[in-house]
Amino acid sequence: MEPKAHHLVIGLFTVVTVAAALVFALWLGKTANDREWSWYEIGFDHPVSGLSKGNPVQYSGVEVGEVMDLYLDSDNPSHVRALIRVYDDVKIRENTKVGLVLANITGSMSVRFRGGTADSPVIEGDRQDPPLIMAEPSVFTSILDNGEALMSKADRLLTNANALFSEENSENLTVILENTRTATDALMARRGELEQLMERMNNASIRAAQAAEKVTGFADNADRLLQNEGRQTLVALNTAINSIQATATRIETLTANNEGSLNEGLQGLGELTPALRELRSTLRNLNHFTRRLEDNPSGTLWGRETIQETSQ
Repeated sequence: MEPKAHHLVIGLFTVVTVAAALVFALWLGKTANDREWSWYEIGFDHPVSGLSKGNPVQYSGVEVGEVMDLYLDSDNPSHVRALIRVYDDVKIRENTKVGLVLANITGSMSVRFRGGTADSPVIEGDRQDPPLIMAEPSVFTSILDNGEALMSKADRLLTNANALFSEENSENLTVILENTRTATDALMARRGELEQLMERMNNASIRAAQAAEKVTGFADNADRLLQNEGRQTLVALNTAINSIQATATRIETLTANNEGSLNEGLQGLGELTPALRELRSTLRNLNHFTRRLEDNPSGTLWGRETIQETSQ
C-alpha cells in the first residue's frame, strides 16, 4: 500500500505544478495583451544588419518595447521599415531622435530613442496607421557600411607597401644609406677644416659689415659736403662763369666792331677770332657742366662723366 500511496502523491504534485505553470503563463500572456502600446514605423535609408524581429527598443538605455516586423519600402527597396511597439506611457515627441545601437558583441542591434523635450508635441502611435519616424545613421552603421571600402583601401596600402619594400628598392635604399654614411664620415674627418672655414666666413662677414658702415659714413659725409660747402662753391663758380661769359661777349663785340682795323693793323693776329670761338665753346661747356652739377651733384662728381663739347 505504501508504494502506491507514494506514487499517488508524486502524480498529484506533478499535476498541480503543471497546472500552476499553465495558469502563470496564461496570466503573463493576458497581462502582456492587456497592456496598452503605441505603434510606430521607423524608416531607415541605410542597411540595418543585425536588426531583427523581437529585438528590444530602448529609450535612453531603458527597454521600452520591441521590434514587431521588418520589411522593405515598396517605393524604394534600398530603404527599410521597422514596425515597433512602445509602452503607451512612454512619450515619443517630434524632436526625439531614433537610431540603431549595438546590443551585444554578437552584432545584434537595438532601436534606440534619445532626446526629446517637454515643449515638443507628442507623436501618437496608432496600430492601424503607425506614424513614420526617420532614423539617423549611427557611427557604427557608417563603419559597417564603409567597411568594404576600408578593407579595399587597406589592401591597396599593403600592396603599395610591399612594392615599396621590394628587393630592388631595398638594395637601392641600402646603397643610399651607405653613401650617406661615407659622406658623413668624410665630413667628420675634416671637421677641423670645416670649423676653420666657418670661422673665416664669420670673420669675413664681420669685416664686410664694418666696410659697409665705413662706406655709409663716407656717403653721409659726401652728401653733407655737397649740401653745405659744395652748394656755396657751386654758386661762386656759377657767378665766375657768368662774369667770364659777359667779358667774352664784350670782347667779341669789340672785335666785330673793329674787325677792319684789326685786319689792317694786326695781320699777325689773324688767329684771334678762332681763339675767341674756342673760348666761347669752352665757356658753354663749363656752363653746361655747372647746370648738371646743380641738378645732380653726386652723380656728376662721382659718375665719371666727361664734359662733352657742344657744337657751335
